[in-house]
Amino acid sequence: MFRFRLLLFQIAASCLAAGVCSAARAQTKTGIDVLGKEQFAALRGKRVGLITNQTGVDAMGRRTIDVLAHAEGVKLVAIFSPEHGIRGNADAAIANATDAATRLPVLSLYGETRRPTETMLKGLDALVFDVQDAGVRFYTYVTTMAYSMEEAAKRRMPFIVLDRPDPIGGEVIEGPTLDRDRLSFTGYFPMPVRYGMTMGELAQMFNAENKIGAELHVIAMRNWKRSETYDQTGLKWIPPSPNLRTIDEAFLYPGIEILQAGGVSVGRGTGTPFEILGAPWIRGPELAAELGKRKIPGVEFAPALFTPRDGLYKGEYCQGISIAITDRAALRAMRMGLEIAAALQRLYPTQFHLGKIIELVGSKDTVERLERGEELAEIEKSWQDDLARFGIMREKYLLYH
Repeated sequence: MFRFRLLLFQIAASCLAAGVCSAARAQTKTGIDVLGKEQFAALRGKRVGLITNQTGVDAMGRRTIDVLAHAEGVKLVAIFSPEHGIRGNADAAIANATDAATRLPVLSLYGETRRPTETMLKGLDALVFDVQDAGVRFYTYVTTMAYSMEEAAKRRMPFIVLDRPDPIGGEVIEGPTLDRDRLSFTGYFPMPVRYGMTMGELAQMFNAENKIGAELHVIAMRNWKRSETYDQTGLKWIPPSPNLRTIDEAFLYPGIEILQAGGVSVGRGTGTPFEILGAPWIRGPELAAELGKRKIPGVEFAPALFTPRDGLYKGEYCQGISIAITDRAALRAMRMGLEIAAALQRLYPTQFHLGKIIELVGSKDTVERLERGEELAEIEKSWQDDLARFGIMREKYLLYH
């Protein structure tokens, strides 16, 4: 008996060390499932508008659209779609449409307007938001939520967020803070590139710090810890946009996406977006060797050849690099992205347009430091005061431990 118990203890210890015991924990319940458990109390008796896309599903895989359309005491009147459309498969402006299953209007918030208009909101008693975020400042679903909350506040209309996990975890905050004079649809609030917050937490922060004054209700998740990434929740990964197909791509995205503005393909139009980058003027082995010297934590680089089917350099033969995550916990995507930018600037100064990456980096000081050739360790130090201030402010709005 003693030997048997000892064996069980050893197996359990090995399981924990390998991180394979997650099946024993309860699956995360997202906001839509919690709302259902609460008998849709927050929406009863209301005519509802729902902002959602293909990521808005419950634990059984049913669309939030269909769940609310059949919820007792709830009247779903209109659907609103963010960038990429209701199915999340478009990379262009979105037109209004009709949902085939419910025959309800689908009103685009990424077409002629990026805010719900008076006409769109007419006859509604509440707005509900259920969209999976990417955990990155320049991902536009953040701004769509904030703009919609502003419009709801103007009309004293309750705004309900059905919360979902930050897919790349809720602990790490990283990158430069957005300059206040660069607020835009890809930068709603002066915060770091990676903020480690859920949409419900962001909504609370925006509502208070920007003094929006919305009647905000967050339907919080159950069984989610800040340390957990999406693949530790028990939830099925649904790509939130056409090019974020895997959780590894979501981890690489913050650092790789910033480079496109400088003139490189980031893998759009290939089978592995954000896991590959290049251009016709890059020499893959040369760039891979340069990045290898920089010893960037958490990733490895190898020469790559590809021809994008879409996006920048569509149909053109490109050389570049493939990127493999070796240690997710050690990876700091912004550090990686800026190291790659510095390497491209050193090797290809006439072809790579370093100054243009400010479009998503959002910090003039950071880009100027890169242009002067400062070491990345020094650039990271320049962020620390802002990150500390953000961390203190962020703490007030966190819903999970």
